[in-house]
Amino acid sequence: MNLEQDVTTTAGEHAGTEEPSTRRTVAQRALRTAGRPEPWRRGPILTVLALLLGLVMVLHAEIPNAGWHLGSLVENLLPWLGLAVLPLLAAALWRRSAAAVVALFLPVTAWLTLFGGVLADKSGPGGDLTVAEQNVDADNPDPDGTARRLAASGADLLALVELTPQSAGAYEKGLVAAYPYHVVRGTVGLWSRLPLGDAQPIDVMDYGPLADTRPADGKAPENRALRTTVATARGPLTVYVAHLGSVRVLPSSGFWTASRDIGVQALGRAVAADGSERTLLLGDLNGSLDDRAFAGLTARMRSAQDTAGAGFGFSYPASFPVVRIDQILVRGVTATSSRVLPDTGSDHLPVAAGITW
Repeated sequence: MNLEQDVTTTAGEHAGTEEPSTRRTVAQRALRTAGRPEPWRRGPILTVLALLLGLVMVLHAEIPNAGWHLGSLVENLLPWLGLAVLPLLAAALWRRSAAAVVALFLPVTAWLTLFGGVLADKSGPGGDLTVAEQNVDADNPDPDGTARRLAASGADLLALVELTPQSAGAYEKGLVAAYPYHVVRGTVGLWSRLPLGDAQPIDVMDYGPLADTRPADGKAPENRALRTTVATARGPLTVYVAHLGSVRVLPSSGFWTASRDIGVQALGRAVAADGSERTLLLGDLNGSLDDRAFAGLTARMRSAQDTAGAGFGFSYPASFPVVRIDQILVRGVTATSSRVLPDTGSDHLPVAAGITW
């Protein structure tokens, strides 16, 4: 007996008590219900998408970086992949797909494993010094205003990157009252309430394999990193200030990170060879520390935001921050707090941290 005959027979059992129109409605409804897949069979595409999303989070380190650098791109956007759970959940509920709902436990669990601890407030009181960093934007239309806002931050050490010959004077003038000591090398500088010494540039712009990006006039690029020491009451503190090369998404080559990656390696070698007992790295590193490119650096230094912050601490772009590329890393000292400071007029937000011996 086929399905329609079976349903008709079932409906016909009540023929003596129901009107013909009612019997037809019952039969049609039964046919429609019988033709629907069970909840565990509905939404197979949604189920697959949910599982793929979870696997990307769990296995992001296995995504190849050859060619288009998809691995690094995914890792820079990793926290935002959690948002994809919301439309998938809405679609699964609309389709009444039990399989898709259960499959979503994988990306939810993966995201909480990766970032659940980030959401907790790990900051504490106290600290021997407050340090801050900002990319002040080469095209900043009001460097005087940015200098005034930074001077009011209360930081003991203030690292600025993306300085220009035109703007450096404005920062020197605007910060001199709060910071009697400063050093500038190329496009990076450090302002301090404490004496500075032994300042030297660090070469993070080796153009060897990047001949196509060398300035057309043949001039050497502006220096983008420096090392100096701060004389504190607890002994010398070594400070690196760096602005690594930009990254871009290009139609021809995907996520282009070559210049930045060269800088990361050069900076990592400098830090590894540095015998200083206490070291800070302040700068715009043009990448999230989840990016595998920073593995060598983060193996030697700890992120202030990861150890003493609350939330992700996104710093760029200032109008709607979606990624933290401005970093404060420590070695030999402890971060007691980490936070993002208010907008100062740049395209980046400044970041700050308290440190203690």
